[in-house]
Amino acid sequence: MQTDIKAIAIDFIKTLQHRKSAGELLEFYHPDIEQTEFPNAVTKNATVRNLNDLKNASEKGKKILQKEEYNVINSFVFENTVVIEAVWIGTLAIPLGNIPVGGEMKAYFAQFFEFKDGKILKQRNYDCFEPFS
Repeated sequence: MQTDIKAIAIDFIKTLQHRKSAGELLEFYHPDIEQTEFPNAVTKNATVRNLNDLKNASEKGKKILQKEEYNVINSFVFENTVVIEAVWIGTLAIPLGNIPVGGEMKAYFAQFFEFKDGKILKQRNYDCFEPFS
């Protein structure tokens, strides 16, 4: 029986969007997860996160954002990898730069998910944010 990794990746994005806690995301990750976020307007340097780092980042994100929305534009599968192209909109719970509480940030994401045993083993995020103004 083959695992539908594209469906798992889409379910992950949906869970990310609607999560109440970081724990909801943990079921998607392989214990040896390595997530890399490449430099962008929010993360100045490339950052590599393990499972515990991802949990902490998710909890931090829930304090910064009132909500977040993902609109998946495209998704592709190649061997054990799913590529997701999405537009993300985050509504702020705190002011950030020139954006007030309740203001929105918008970014265009390309995310690469490598799977092992039906779980995300490696994740690479290429996030392009619109200017904060």
